[in-house]
Amino acid sequence: MRIGYTLMTEQAGPKALVRYAAAAERAGFDFEVSSDHYSPWLDEQGHAPYAWSVLGAVTQRTDRVELMTYVTCPTVRYNPVVVAQKAATLQLLSDNRFTLGLGSGENLNEHVVGTGWPPANTRHAMLTEAIDIISGLFDGGYFNYSGRHFQVDSAKLWDLPEIRTPIGVAVSGKQSVEKFALTADAMIAVEPDADLVSRWDAQRHDTGSRKVGQLPICWDADRDVAVKRAHDQFRWFGSGWKVNAELPGTAGFAGATQFVTEDDVAGGIPCGPDLEPIVESVRNFADAGFTDLALVQIGGDHQDGFLEFAQSDLLPALRDAFPDGAR
Repeated sequence: MRIGYTLMTEQAGPKALVRYAAAAERAGFDFEVSSDHYSPWLDEQGHAPYAWSVLGAVTQRTDRVELMTYVTCPTVRYNPVVVAQKAATLQLLSDNRFTLGLGSGENLNEHVVGTGWPPANTRHAMLTEAIDIISGLFDGGYFNYSGRHFQVDSAKLWDLPEIRTPIGVAVSGKQSVEKFALTADAMIAVEPDADLVSRWDAQRHDTGSRKVGQLPICWDADRDVAVKRAHDQFRWFGSGWKVNAELPGTAGFAGATQFVTEDDVAGGIPCGPDLEPIVESVRNFADAGFTDLALVQIGGDHQDGFLEFAQSDLLPALRDAFPDGAR
């Protein structure tokens, strides 16, 4: 497994995120992923800068780490032709270090343009068309498309990288795996689900593709402080994406999580200074067959200490635990 760092646009402003990105590279992380939201899940998180501007700046402050959106919805708030243009530009700016991570989106971010929030089957159909469009534009030349949800009229990417931008797609079950395993270069998921990995590999008849997961942790020298912070900012996480995708705003997430306790959160998220709970949580993803795992340090003002801890203790421990990964 390769170990990555998450740029959480919901919990820090743009300048801080760029600084954290550079520090994470120095600390030794293999890659960095960025969320792409118009709104945080909870008011307590307090941020939502434009991810693509942040990533553009990050390309100029880093040299080695791979970069990825985790994930972009290319169907409602963004048109897929514009997503293709943004991705190609980032691939050029980063000297071929960028992967375009895509997903079917969340009501939280997409309702803001006033076109409504379609049901899950429609969202999957829209994402399928969007991937076809983005892939077609990545092929180069003028591109036309006539679909049920999208029309493209003589579009062309005028600045294409020499190395084609890889596409990752977020999946959550059998239906999404069957739809996207053959059209994407990488699988993206947020739970250590071995069944997802095996279905993905079986659909592709190939075990060599990337499977990228994500793990929230809340490191702090004081475990009680860490648990309180994780509850304050990440109590929404345990609801699952099938619920989270439907809620329209921070008030909805606050209401849906009003009875979540600190113990509930601590039971699902490693909190505090100890290495062992983090290593064991990482192991769950490794055992499930994931090749890459991006860590989320909860708390926008608590990144510097975590990055020092990662460089001195966490990443060496993960290299020892997983000698074939975490380079």
